[in-house]
Amino acid sequence: MLDTTTHMHNEVAEIPQAIQRFLALSGDMAGQAAEALKARNPALITTIARGSSDHACAFLKYAIELYAGVPVASLGPSIASIYGAKLRLQSAATILVSQSGRSPDIIAMAEAARDGGALALALTNNPTSPLAASADHAIDIAAGPELSVAATKTFVSSIVAGLAVLGKWQGDHALLQALADLPGHAEKALSCDWSPLSEALDAKNSFYVLGRGPSWAIAQEVALKFKETCSLHAEAYSAAEVMHGPVELVASDFPVLALCARDAAEQSSVAAAEKIADTGAQVFLTSRLARNSTKLPFVATGHPLTDALCLVIPYYVFVEAYSRHLGLNPDKPARLNKVTRTR
Repeated sequence: MLDTTTHMHNEVAEIPQAIQRFLALSGDMAGQAAEALKARNPALITTIARGSSDHACAFLKYAIELYAGVPVASLGPSIASIYGAKLRLQSAATILVSQSGRSPDIIAMAEAARDGGALALALTNNPTSPLAASADHAIDIAAGPELSVAATKTFVSSIVAGLAVLGKWQGDHALLQALADLPGHAEKALSCDWSPLSEALDAKNSFYVLGRGPSWAIAQEVALKFKETCSLHAEAYSAAEVMHGPVELVASDFPVLALCARDAAEQSSVAAAEKIADTGAQVFLTSRLARNSTKLPFVATGHPLTDALCLVIPYYVFVEAYSRHLGLNPDKPARLNKVTRTR
């Protein structure tokens, strides 16, 4: 059995401080990026990232579409690095997210986006990286060193950085206040006990994670972390899309985690989860509206976006401990590296 203090454990515990550090140190950079967005007034925003960073982009996609009314589309990095395609992005802005800022395909896409006329904004934990140098505006997410292969605090800080830009761009005082309050809420989220999941997952080789809107982006990150740290299969679905086929695989005792924030999608997400629970599946739900599902504790932050973001924190606490429960080292997955240099 590993020592209970892993890098991942320590980095998850540091999430509240990492958020506070960004808010204290990077406000000017976020403000400058917001002013550039106001000047550009983009008709389209594109995102470029891979892995956990792409899940952060999925979260920001929903946030931007909901709170700025601008459509957001993900661009495949291979469009530039492999296919060499030219894109027309004169009326667009591009958000690039990379913790290391050193992946060749992301850098190539940053350069292609700028060559196509886009305003390029980079969110990175390495402000001296090649990606930062390739962008019009580079925002240091200020998460501090992350030694575990599994990204945790950098995922949260990337989203916080993007939300800070959004809030300043839109003059959204409620969102900016929610970010100011977030370190305290994140601290409370660390104490939410999701250990009831453990027994449901033991002896299983797969589970589903559901969400809608920003919570679906969190579901994608949850599924990835289960694969990375526990070497077990997990699949993320929209709480609507799961009913269009994947629910057929849900047999009795099949474990399902439904992530619900306090937002407009909560009732429909709960209804889908409860319908699955009625089939005999073991469904865990982050909502007080749960009827036949097992309720998991959560932190209600008072804002739909930070409420959804805080759902990932108790999961990170859980999955780090569950990985050790399986006799694995969550810091060092057997076939993964901290920096993945794809082309």
